[in-house]
Amino acid sequence: MGKKNKKDKQGKGKEKTDLKTEKNAAKRAKKDLASKGEDDIEKLIAEFQEQDKSRTQVIEEKCPPPSPRSNTTLNAHPDKDELIMFGGEFFTGSKMYMYNDLLFYNIKKNEWTKVTAPNAPPPRSSHQAVTLKQGGGQLWIFGGEFASPTQSQFYHYKELWVFHLKDKRWEKIRVPGSPSSRSGHRMVICKKQLIVFGGFHDNVRDYKYFNDAFAFNFETYSWDKLEVTGNPPAPRSGFMMGVFQDLPKAVVYGGYSKERMKKDVDKGTIHTDMFILCACDAKKKDDSAPMKWRWVNGKQSGNKPSPRCGMPMVTIPGNKAVCFGGVFDEEEDEEQLEGRFYNDMYMLDMEKGKWFSMAPRGKKDEKEKKKRRKEKENDEEMEEGGEEESDEEKNDNANTGDENEATQEIKKLKLDEEKGACAISEEVMDGVFTIKVGPQSSTSQGSSTMDMDDADMIVDKDLFVPSPRMGSALTVKNSTLYLYGGTYESGDKQWTLSDLYSIDLHKMDEWRIIIQDDEKGKVCEDSDSSDDEDKPKKSEDMDVSDDDDDDEDDDDLDDILEGCDVPKKNEDEAVNDYFERTKEFWLEQSEKYFKSEDMSVSKRTIQKFAKEMCTEYSKK
Repeated sequence: MGKKNKKDKQGKGKEKTDLKTEKNAAKRAKKDLASKGEDDIEKLIAEFQEQDKSRTQVIEEKCPPPSPRSNTTLNAHPDKDELIMFGGEFFTGSKMYMYNDLLFYNIKKNEWTKVTAPNAPPPRSSHQAVTLKQGGGQLWIFGGEFASPTQSQFYHYKELWVFHLKDKRWEKIRVPGSPSSRSGHRMVICKKQLIVFGGFHDNVRDYKYFNDAFAFNFETYSWDKLEVTGNPPAPRSGFMMGVFQDLPKAVVYGGYSKERMKKDVDKGTIHTDMFILCACDAKKKDDSAPMKWRWVNGKQSGNKPSPRCGMPMVTIPGNKAVCFGGVFDEEEDEEQLEGRFYNDMYMLDMEKGKWFSMAPRGKKDEKEKKKRRKEKENDEEMEEGGEEESDEEKNDNANTGDENEATQEIKKLKLDEEKGACAISEEVMDGVFTIKVGPQSSTSQGSSTMDMDDADMIVDKDLFVPSPRMGSALTVKNSTLYLYGGTYESGDKQWTLSDLYSIDLHKMDEWRIIIQDDEKGKVCEDSDSSDDEDKPKKSEDMDVSDDDDDDEDDDDLDDILEGCDVPKKNEDEAVNDYFERTKEFWLEQSEKYFKSEDMSVSKRTIQKFAKEMCTEYSKK
């Protein structure tokens, strides 16, 4: 008994120590926010919600195309020839902008409309959204994250929202049992249910990855945590998830996770495995009884994508899925991460677990079409005349007439969409993740040939393909694939994109440019420009940044650099050049600062703060 009481006391002592450590960390964080002129993140969200209460009517207005953004959602309207965009994020290099605007793109008219309705969800990114037909059309949204203007604070949501398309009305679903706060998760519609799996939660000081699964029933409006048998996927976020068209089954592929090895040392893992989440009693008669689920390891074949993250995926008719782009980061040294971005495209046959590379083949020349038709007519005449072919001619004709598997799979997409094949659309978007492994894909932009299975997918190098990116939005409407935005990085620079493209999945002939890739609209992370063209247009429900950056006090920087032999900046030397020349010094001071504050942050955050200190010092 005595030993037990001693252990209890030790346990309580540890709890008190942990609580004290947490309080001290909160105090330091509060002091750090005050030095940046930034409010607590929950206060920022509360201010937005208070501001939103003043809205009492729906405002529908024509608007320009969306500002640059990534980690947004883009869904096909269940009844109209429209696309629906919600939320997203845009980092200018000094400020993070978070969005909660609801935008509709009319495909035929090539017009954008902004709908502002009362009681809207707060701004967010890396959330999930799906659409369905019931009730006049609905857009369902779950989770996501909110980042403060300086990216020093993050808030994760666990709210479920629905926007009633017919009534133009937001509704917050207030029922217990929902998944915990998270972003980077995936959500699909399966058998009158929303299925949510995985994701992560990060509060700067600590993080956690999930591999739990939840179901929200559309009929009972209730959440259930799924008790799934079998070996589950490891906890992860930023993975791909596709649902089968007529079966209670979903595919989970890839993703990213990390774990803490010791203080300030994290180990990242990129996953390339595949799992099938399937119902054990799919044929049960009692629909009211809860389904039983199990995990099954998925076998993969074909031309797999190289390991990567940030690659969006969308399901299409025929139990297929299409994905584009992505990134993985290579750790060059302890302080440098170099990302390799992709703009290749893949299709997954979810039933077979087989991958196919895809690429535009160009429009067929009319003369070539006539020539082929004439050859076909001649062949038919020869067959009617009873003329026999030589063995060599038979082989040639067999090779010419035999279509490869990739082309056959694309042709299978010509299904009867009016029968409900495209009644439900689900998008999967990715957040920003760090990846440390993986070889370069053999089907990068410079490659002109595909896998042997894709023999007639050989394309001309000059054919246009959207630029490499991660965190873009992907959806399908009327057998046409739409790709919007995302981010691209090179060294310390990061660009946010605002371009929009489409490609006919039946023809796979060429990418159509709907919104041009605007070089002026790109903003790179180390840009020192303060021009208005480098900033998104502000509106009361879009801009969550602080406009008083110029009033920040320099005392904190002086304290950090006290006693340091700061490298001298040459006269007329650009800030970027000065930083590159003295980078090691600023990285060292940044790392020392976070250690002194007992803050565990990523190497990317250390690099950002190093650049901020260098820039601020250069202004003196």
